Amino acid sequence: MASETQTRTSPAASSTTPAVRLEGVEKRYGDVVAVAGLDLEVRDGEFFSMLGPSGSGKTTTLRMIAGFELPTTGRILLHGEDVTRVPPFDRDVNTVFQDYALFPHMSVGQNVAYGLVVRKVPRDERGRRVTEALRMVRLEGYEARKPAQLSGGQRQRVALARALVNRPRVLLLDEPLGALDLKLREEMQIELKAIQQQVGITFIYVTHDQEEALTMSDRLAVFRDGRIEQLGTPAQVYEQPATRFVAGFVGTSNLLSGDVARQVLGRSGTFTIRPEKIRLAAPDAVAGDDETAAPGTIHDVVYLGPDTRYIVELAAGSRLVVTQQNLATTSSEALAQQGKAVRLVWKRQHELPVADGGSGMEEEVRS
Repeated sequence: MASETQTRTSPAASSTTPAVRLEGVEKRYGDVVAVAGLDLEVRDGEFFSMLGPSGSGKTTTLRMIAGFELPTTGRILLHGEDVTRVPPFDRDVNTVFQDYALFPHMSVGQNVAYGLVVRKVPRDERGRRVTEALRMVRLEGYEARKPAQLSGGQRQRVALARALVNRPRVLLLDEPLGALDLKLREEMQIELKAIQQQVGITFIYVTHDQEEALTMSDRLAVFRDGRIEQLGTPAQVYEQPATRFVAGFVGTSNLLSGDVARQVLGRSGTFTIRPEKIRLAAPDAVAGDDETAAPGTIHDVVYLGPDTRYIVELAAGSRLVVTQQNLATTSSEALAQQGKAVRLVWKRQHELPVADGGSGMEEEVRS
């Protein structure tokens, strides 16, 4: 995969040298290929996410960057230096894990200072850096507490402070929010992005959660079967999915192909249309010159609070998902739409062709 030209650097960056560069990196476990010939550049100072389902190769890639795994073939460069065979403790990176890995018998301050103690940093400097790191994660005054006295979100921030206190040039995060409840996870997404912008270092974030990747990333790579299916900004990946897999994995997607595509769109191929781009209209509604319309019947209704998801059975023989905000609709009004005839209307610009690329993970029923 061709890398993109550098356009964004951290304040400390002095060149366009990527923070991380992978060249033909492959990882095999016997006959199993976990990562298949990966080429990737992560820019200095960006928040970069590796998104994909379990077994897609994203965590193995992160572990190779950290030095916990050695590639079978290929090279790993950190800021232009080949570190392929360099042990983890000699790489200018730190890792934050999902389980936090805090020492339960140590205080918060001792946990954060642990790496500095190992490196024999003088006591006075150690104290200053621990205070600074805890200030970054909004835990000033918590130095004497034990991990058991903290909430899940606070423990996650202690783990982050412990990684930041060493001042790495690259911070690796392996699904660090996975153990948190939904509300706290959403809050921490905002906090993590703010911290990354404050410290200005490169964050490489592994997740299977599309919302996390879309919310925090400057760019993201969608992994599948040890390869990158698509690389780009969140808007590019969501609005212009390159393959059927990406369209289905990153958000809910409708795919039209075969006879249904020819009947509804007047074109052959496979096309994706995002649910929020479609509107429900009366059965006799007329589409504009730049629109496509398709008659159907509402097969099912899923009320989600702020939104309602409508599953519409097309007369052409497929189903499409339509999402509408409940700006002036109650739950009873939404649910009463089930079984009604409608016409679906959308702008032709939202009919995006995608490469087949094997089976995806779409929610809709395809033709």
